[in-house]
Amino acid sequence: MNDRVTPAMHALPDGEAELAVVLRLPWEDVARLGQEAGRLAAQAKRPVTLDEAVSHRLRSRPVAAHAKPAGEQPTAAVSALPRISGTA
Repeated sequence: MNDRVTPAMHALPDGEAELAVVLRLPWEDVARLGQEAGRLAAQAKRPVTLDEAVSHRLRSRPVAAHAKPAGEQPTAAVSALPRISGTA
C-alpha cells in the first residue's frame, strides 16, 4: 500500500517535472552521494541536500542514458559518482 500524500510526479512552473522515487542503496553509495553533496555545497556556498546532489549529477552526466548505443545497459546515477579511495 502506498501511503505517500504527494503524487509520484508533477509538473513544475519552469517547464520541468519532479519525479519521486524510492531507491534502495548500499551505505557506500549513500556515502558517495554525501561527498558529492559536500562538493556541490562548497561550490554553491550553501547547504545542499542529497536530492539536489543526485539531481545535479543526473543533469551533469556527459551522455544521457537514453542516448547510449543499442545494446548498452544504462548505468545507475550513483555508479557515476567518484569512488572513495583508501577505505576498506
